Amino acid sequence: QESSLEVPFSTPEAVLPAFRQRYRHLFGHYPEEGVPEVESLKLLAAAPRREAPGQTEGVRQGEGERVEGCPLIQWDELEPGQIVPGPCLLLNYTSSAYVEAGWELACRSGRDLVLRRVAEEAAPEREAPPAEAVELELFTRRFESIAEEMGAQLQRTAFSTNVKERLDFSCALLDPRAELLVNAPHIPVHLGSLGICARLVLQRFPLRPGDVILTNHPAFGGSHLPDLTLLSAVHTPQGELVGYVINRAHHAEIGGRRPGSMPPDARTLEEEGVVIPPFYLVQGGRVRWQELRRLLLEARYPTRALEANLADINAALAALRSGSEKLLQLVDRHGLGRVHHYMAALKESAAGALEQALEPYRGRELSAEERLDDGSPLRVRIHVGPEKVRFDFTGTAPRHPFNLNANLAIVNSVVIYVLRLLCRRPVPLNEGLMQRVELHLPEDSLLHPRFPEDPARCPAVVGGNTEVSQRLVDTLLKAFGLAACSQGTMNNFLFGNERYSYYETIGGGVGAGEGFHGRSAVHQHMTNTRITDPEELEFRFPVRLRAFSIRKGSGGAGKWRGGDGIVRELEFLEAMEFTLLTQHRVESPYGLQGGSPGKVGAQYLLTPDGRTRPLKGIEGGTVEPGARIRIETPGGGGYGLPEGGAEES
Repeated sequence: QESSLEVPFSTPEAVLPAFRQRYRHLFGHYPEEGVPEVESLKLLAAAPRREAPGQTEGVRQGEGERVEGCPLIQWDELEPGQIVPGPCLLLNYTSSAYVEAGWELACRSGRDLVLRRVAEEAAPEREAPPAEAVELELFTRRFESIAEEMGAQLQRTAFSTNVKERLDFSCALLDPRAELLVNAPHIPVHLGSLGICARLVLQRFPLRPGDVILTNHPAFGGSHLPDLTLLSAVHTPQGELVGYVINRAHHAEIGGRRPGSMPPDARTLEEEGVVIPPFYLVQGGRVRWQELRRLLLEARYPTRALEANLADINAALAALRSGSEKLLQLVDRHGLGRVHHYMAALKESAAGALEQALEPYRGRELSAEERLDDGSPLRVRIHVGPEKVRFDFTGTAPRHPFNLNANLAIVNSVVIYVLRLLCRRPVPLNEGLMQRVELHLPEDSLLHPRFPEDPARCPAVVGGNTEVSQRLVDTLLKAFGLAACSQGTMNNFLFGNERYSYYETIGGGVGAGEGFHGRSAVHQHMTNTRITDPEELEFRFPVRLRAFSIRKGSGGAGKWRGGDGIVRELEFLEAMEFTLLTQHRVESPYGLQGGSPGKVGAQYLLTPDGRTRPLKGIEGGTVEPGARIRIETPGGGGYGLPEGGAEES
């Protein structure tokens, strides 16, 4: 899987048992049916470090004078509470730091070091923040580091390009109420929906210690079928609930009528791939691989990449184990009561930040309307009252006949993201932001369609997750007047056949706002993925990247200009099926306060005989060897009248 495990070495015979033990610890199981194969072997040796002298002969302070006889301080020998005055040279295993005169080192618990200014010429100290605020900040970082480590674990052990290279996944911690607490900086359209997903699952499927549930069903808060969600509860050895760990990763293939599992003309959920209602992947200490294989292969439209699916699910399991272990270590160190106290305090902090941010809007009613490229309206009225903020989406289009249907989880992701944008101080994206928020979604609208038990009667949703989420952000930003419209699409591009399946999203222009130009050629809002490196793309798939550049002049004019989109062109070396799923090919990204709209996107099929055919924003088809597809993504809208505008930064 292009990742390695480090095990202690004693004898060659002991390597395989040590590998098995390490694998079990990391993934929670060992594939006994598999035959180990040595792909590579690297030996790492360590030797005792030399004892450092008590002081140096001298240290030169940058361009300044030389300090003679500077004491050497070993970081790992410092004790909590110890204070070391400068000048001194701090040594760690792989680095060093010089502390000048007039500064001191203070060692805290866990051997965290704080550098403090003590010289007389130092500026007067500001009033220290309350101890509770300091502790909350420390716990916030501890919670965030657990989510980030989960993400690093998932990336290291995953198999697919989509996870390892594009980073199309999200990891988060939930509190005991299964509400979003913290997340790593991953994909916004995932993150705001994870708490809702967990709560919908837990209403019908209890989690005992060690159990893991897998789902992708939109009726249970799934975003679309390629996004597989894993959920596990974290319990102390005494059986007390600490919270939940959860992740969601996009699989480039999960079945469906077309390779890539995003058919542009799908009318039902079943046509988009394998539908997984909540399924106990781990139950009673057993990983149910055989049952999962049957689930993935016996659907009407089964997966075309079973082993890749299983490998990435295995990596997601490892990430959950990592998060669970780290969270339990935090409880061991600080106690369950303290951990729960700061979980609640963190959400209250986010709620307080939002209260401050909403003051300018208090007592007002805001509204906006945007339209999808097929004319379907998205409407919102926002009433900011003294106690509650109400988002009313009455007037939004009914259930979409094709795949532009969202769900409550996706709408929640959009709202929590925009509310986070309003906050003037940094707070983690968590459901404290939603404590005083009410959502009203019209029944059986494209934002809240019904999902019968039979997938053949459920609406298709893949574009609701990617495209409607982006356009809904545009609508809310317009209501609040925060910024001009960004490209408003993820520019989903897929190609594949029975041997390959590839998926990418392409960046574009960012809308400008008061005091800033929009950035060019980046992802924004509900997507936050990378794009696969050209070398990796061309090595793994039979394609050549022929163009990848900024689409100059596509951003809207204004005092503050919108960012430019991207031009991306791929040549195919084999016959392939392709899918395009985009927006802002008809409706332009709006400008604000007199700014001009950004240019709409476009895409073309360039045939080997030299013909060029425009493609629709949502279209699928086949290409022959030598054909190319060229995609031009939208620019962002401008802000303000351009007369006497600011120079471009």
